[in-house]
Amino acid sequence: MFESFESGPVGQHPQYHDVSTANFDLINDIPLQVTVELGKTKKNLSDILNFGVGSIIVLDKQAGELVDVLVNGKRIAKGEVVVIDENYGVRITELIRT
Repeated sequence: MFESFESGPVGQHPQYHDVSTANFDLINDIPLQVTVELGKTKKNLSDILNFGVGSIIVLDKQAGELVDVLVNGKRIAKGEVVVIDENYGVRITELIRT
């Protein structure tokens, strides 16, 4: 973020004008990829080559455990899986501050 300032007499703090707020509307509509990660696992190539219709992949999280919410690949929250009509959704339960 950029800020412009006006210099004043020596020893005084300059007056800042937050130009990032004025320009925030310019980036407000940028699309971001949101991913919900149910779990992970590692498999050998031979296991992956044997995948077929009906194969079951066991993940590292238990049923009912919180899932990770990622924005552009960065984890920003945890949540619980919910069903909305016929779709899955996530109820945010924890925000992750970095």
